[in-house]
Amino acid sequence: MEITYLSIMNKIQTVDEQDLYDKIIVFIDIHHHLLEDDSPSNYLNEISNKKIFKDAPFSMLNRLKETEQSPIHHPEGNAFNHTMLVVDEAAGRRNHSKDPEAFMWAALLHDIGKPDTTRYRKGRITSYDHDTAGEALAKEFLLYFSCKEKFVEKVINLVRYHMHILYVLKDLQFGNIELMKQKVDLHELALLGLCDRLGRLNPNREEEGKNIDIFLSKVNKRGKDR
Repeated sequence: MEITYLSIMNKIQTVDEQDLYDKIIVFIDIHHHLLEDDSPSNYLNEISNKKIFKDAPFSMLNRLKETEQSPIHHPEGNAFNHTMLVVDEAAGRRNHSKDPEAFMWAALLHDIGKPDTTRYRKGRITSYDHDTAGEALAKEFLLYFSCKEKFVEKVINLVRYHMHILYVLKDLQFGNIELMKQKVDLHELALLGLCDRLGRLNPNREEEGKNIDIFLSKVNKRGKDR
């Protein structure tokens, strides 16, 4: 597990020991369920009802329950419901990941920026720039538990660039495709993107699979055209 335990023990000497200890135990339990369970959402839904989930840094995830989404794109409801569906989709594909730990944590944290960016605009619910906001929050979350820098970078870059799949598919002039290619493994991003797009009620699985293939084709073609 990508945690520097010496750093954690040093922190225990400077803050409330029991409070930090309890949080570390929950963090480790989450890690275990993300990597071992067929449906990690069962444990996550259970622990999310505990008092500790209202305390930082778990409160970042708890706030997703109060974050509404567009009913057109997300009929499953709030951002927490969506995240649970994404995590379960990811669990079914983690064996295809080159780094299951980073992949599963990215699935859990991918929309952590939505609570701070969700707005009602002209009758629509939007969450512009939640990927950028999520990068910073995911880093804060993982560093709280003294996770190793390399692991943190893998997770937050997947969070940061997960919306680029939409940008590429829709030919939108957002983001930075070249920087994305430098920062993330395209296979890992595509795998996360597939889980993200399937993490809703009654998705068209065949169509979403084709969309991911189109994303990869466009990105690869762009590289050859340069």
